Amino acid sequence: MNDNLLQDEQALKKAFFAFLMPVMLANVLQSLGQIFAMFLVGKNLGVDALAAISAFFPFFFFLMAFAIGIGSGSSILVGQTYGAKDFDKMKQVVGVTLAFTTVLSIAVAIFGGFFIEHILRFMHTPANIFDMSVSYARILFFTLPIMFWYFVYTTFLRGVGDSKTPFLFLLVSVILNISFIPPLLFGWFGLPAFGLNGAAYASVLSNFITLVLLLAYLHKTNHVLRLDKTVLKHFSLQKDILASLLKLAIPASISMVAISVAEIAVIGFVNVYGSNATAAYGVVNQVASYAQIPAMSIAIATSVFVAQALGANSTEMIKKIRQMGVRINYVLGGIIIALMYIFAEPLLGLFIDEAATLEIAKNYLYISFWSYIIFGHTQTVSATMRATGVVLWPTIFLVITIWVFEVPIAYGLSHFTTLELNGVWWAYPIAFCVNFIMQFAYFHFGWKKKTLKAMLAN
Repeated sequence: MNDNLLQDEQALKKAFFAFLMPVMLANVLQSLGQIFAMFLVGKNLGVDALAAISAFFPFFFFLMAFAIGIGSGSSILVGQTYGAKDFDKMKQVVGVTLAFTTVLSIAVAIFGGFFIEHILRFMHTPANIFDMSVSYARILFFTLPIMFWYFVYTTFLRGVGDSKTPFLFLLVSVILNISFIPPLLFGWFGLPAFGLNGAAYASVLSNFITLVLLLAYLHKTNHVLRLDKTVLKHFSLQKDILASLLKLAIPASISMVAISVAEIAVIGFVNVYGSNATAAYGVVNQVASYAQIPAMSIAIATSVFVAQALGANSTEMIKKIRQMGVRINYVLGGIIIALMYIFAEPLLGLFIDEAATLEIAKNYLYISFWSYIIFGHTQTVSATMRATGVVLWPTIFLVITIWVFEVPIAYGLSHFTTLELNGVWWAYPIAFCVNFIMQFAYFHFGWKKKTLKAMLAN
């Protein structure tokens, strides 16, 4: 971290926003690409095709949870070593992370590709969309190593405070994805008409091309994180670095796995109400990705800045960074969520033509979206603690929230009350509020009492 940022709060704010805005725009772009695919599929292939995508996504997210955990852990280590100006150590972290990512992604791809049918049956996937879901899922699973590598490399870049490069290359990826979807979906330019699978092929192809271009750009510009001989020299499972990575990555992965397994359970509750409910669930979750953008982006920025401040042995900025993140969450998050409530029907109507499906989707949005403000506050607090190496308790609280509150409440309200399907939607805001209370209590009565020495020892 630049010494000037540690001395000047205004300079810190400018740097924070300069980092945050590309991260937010990147998340917007990523969601835009997904929503464009959902729009084309919904309008041209129908509700069943939308439901087919929605049915497998929770399990796909379950497998992606491992990449998210690795990325989270590596970005903290990269941020700390970069803040300490220990570039040799940073390249060791990059090399070991890439080696571990390669091994893990291959294992996950094989597992997901071969067991997807059993998993979708376990999730009560409606019979009319089962074959489409299996076919679509296998394409994405067998190409996971590409996605994993692209994901972790963008987290490396953010770890050194570079959010512009990931944004620019995500822009390339989205443009490629949007360009590839129609020809592969409908069979333009003499290509086969792959139908729903065309959306999966477009995603894989755009990620692969973008990854190659990103690595070439980093090499040409002599970027500190370029894939060079030093990084490749450490392309191995070095015990000390891997232990540090896993200490941070495993709790983050556990958190993501807990969330994704809960979503698998929840979509099982939703699927019981038919493919209209499944399609509505998938569409609203895509729209929800926009509602979550401020929360997730601010958490990333907070984590990177706190990690760098800690690496530079400066704790006075940590409180200011957290408070800044919380304030931005309430302003930006509040504006976006308010707009979604106002324009809920026309927004959802972009994807859904059937009145019954649209009504289900509106209920989901109206019941749950306000709580993303609470979710955002929790994410900022949790990111602050995780960036200092305090990962165990935030993970425990999240797991408790999901499996003691969210899933049982979703099941109970949907099976044993007149709320029925709406009971599933109510489980989300209840869980967000419970998690906030636990995380915030530990932050004030546990984490705040830690000294710099204690934080560095974690």
